[in-house]
Amino acid sequence: MNSVLPRLGVGAVIRNDQNEILLVLRNRNPEKGTWSIPGGKVDPYENLEDCVIREIKEEVNLDVEVKGLLCMAQTIRPENEEHWVSAIYEVAVKSGEARNMEPDGAIADLKWFRMDQLPANLACFTVPAIEHLVNRRIQ
Repeated sequence: MNSVLPRLGVGAVIRNDQNEILLVLRNRNPEKGTWSIPGGKVDPYENLEDCVIREIKEEVNLDVEVKGLLCMAQTIRPENEEHWVSAIYEVAVKSGEARNMEPDGAIADLKWFRMDQLPANLACFTVPAIEHLVNRRIQ
């Protein structure tokens, strides 16, 4: 029997004044080479909302406040021994300017994208976040 346990992560939907969304190009697995909302893994005993605030500061240099839980997402890839459950939050920028804080690490690049011009190679847990965002605005 496979001994891989699900891991817990967080992600953040960050939009600017032009209603563009911030995506980072993943530089390592899982999903290396895909565009993703920024986020990361939850440390033991860490509150989910505290984690998303910490991860966004560490990855893209923004101070954010959590507006609310947007959705949950799963990445299940037995062939890679990966099982992630991610809480995706909508956040608001309090201060800072987005910049890549991990150019030699997890992030190859970052860019603001218009919602109608998203790249095709989105990370799998980024897709439900964008779908929830779009569907909420349509309703």
